[in-house]
Amino acid sequence: MKLVIILVAVAVIGAGIAGGAVWYLSKGAAPSPAAAAEAKKKAEEKEAAAHPHKYLTVDKVIIMLRREPGDNQTHYMSADLVVTTDEAKEKEAKEHLPLLRSIAVKTLSSLPLAQAQSMTIDQYAETLNKAFTADYVAEKREKPFSAVMIGKLIIE
Repeated sequence: MKLVIILVAVAVIGAGIAGGAVWYLSKGAAPSPAAAAEAKKKAEEKEAAAHPHKYLTVDKVIIMLRREPGDNQTHYMSADLVVTTDEAKEKEAKEHLPLLRSIAVKTLSSLPLAQAQSMTIDQYAETLNKAFTADYVAEKREKPFSAVMIGKLIIE
């Protein structure tokens, strides 16, 4: 009888160890969503480090805002733009800065004073990025930059 009890105890302990091993190994094989997100973030950071961003400026873009009916005063906007690119496309992006200035003036000069004053910096950046993307798509060219940000904005 003692022999049967010992064999059952060994079988239960063995099954417990086997179950624990399967649980431990399956936990390492399928990473949790949080671990997968962190691994993706690390991969993006590693790629970004391999291709560091460069920032180019388009200084003092002066824009005359559209007049409202009955408005006798001229209103201006001055903006400094910051263009994000990478090292490989930096030279091409520098060559496109006059084009970017022209597109920015064309896009922002259609704004009346009231709308220009009510917009946030993010809305200006979004408006300009859409205009740049539309222009490059229309001309069937690749943008040599990833985004345009607002460095400074003054409305008079």
